[in-house]
Amino acid sequence: MKELTADDVHSAVSKAMENPRLKNAEIAFFGGSFTAIERGYMLSLLQAAAGYIDGDKFKGIRISTRPDCIDGEICALLKNYKVTAVELGAQSMSDEVLRLNQRGHTAQDVADAVKMLKSYGFEAGLQMMTGLYGSDGKESLETAKKIIALSPDTVRIYPTVVLENTRLAELFEKGEYIPQSVEEAVDICSQLLMMFHKAQIKVIRVGLHSGGNVEEGFVAGAYHPAFKELCESRIYYNLILDELKNKNVTQCTVFVPQGALSQALGQKKQNLILLGEKGYNLSIKENRDLKKYQILIKE
Repeated sequence: MKELTADDVHSAVSKAMENPRLKNAEIAFFGGSFTAIERGYMLSLLQAAAGYIDGDKFKGIRISTRPDCIDGEICALLKNYKVTAVELGAQSMSDEVLRLNQRGHTAQDVADAVKMLKSYGFEAGLQMMTGLYGSDGKESLETAKKIIALSPDTVRIYPTVVLENTRLAELFEKGEYIPQSVEEAVDICSQLLMMFHKAQIKVIRVGLHSGGNVEEGFVAGAYHPAFKELCESRIYYNLILDELKNKNVTQCTVFVPQGALSQALGQKKQNLILLGEKGYNLSIKENRDLKKYQILIKE
């Protein structure tokens, strides 16, 4: 893969600026541990991007890095070059899971890094993974609780995917690692989404982006191109079913927030079908007065 250069930054940003609707966007450096790369190289990329931060079209620079690659010197440099948001690849808040997956950092490193980022005024984001080697649903829920206690501004949730030519692929082939199925990942990630929602922490991504050799190198694990929609469909299914049981009704209209109709119905109307099999005769409609993950039932 060709190494990104300052010229590439100028080219990408110039192309983005051709979009007349561009406003308050961010220039992002993702896909690696940005603050761990060679210092001069990092600064050349930041210098190229910083010149475009005008508070209008581009409001700041967002980077991702490791929790153990944050210190006072790095924070001061990032601040100087107009970085506004830093996401940390926490992945788990269990030291044992981190050790088994050879992450090279601890849960305390995550907590310390978040505290330092906040002290410098950065927007702090945390990325977590479900289905890691040595992890289970209970561990993922505990990781989410510990992340919530750190009060990050944003969270990303990634179910583990096994790619070819990796250590995890070796463990999978030996039968030492059993990856999550899509169904298992949807079950746990829908719970995580609700936990972060109730804690008022914004979840900005659920599931891997397509591309980036995901489809080509896929071996096993919970990958689906519309993974977040599957999770939100599960959330609405559970909300509707619980409310129907509480109200003890079998025939009614269920109202969901505007824009959430497809999630409430489920892919290929699967939620409606499953509820019908349980004896519920429903119609589902939108209501613009409802907020995210709210429902209203009228007989």
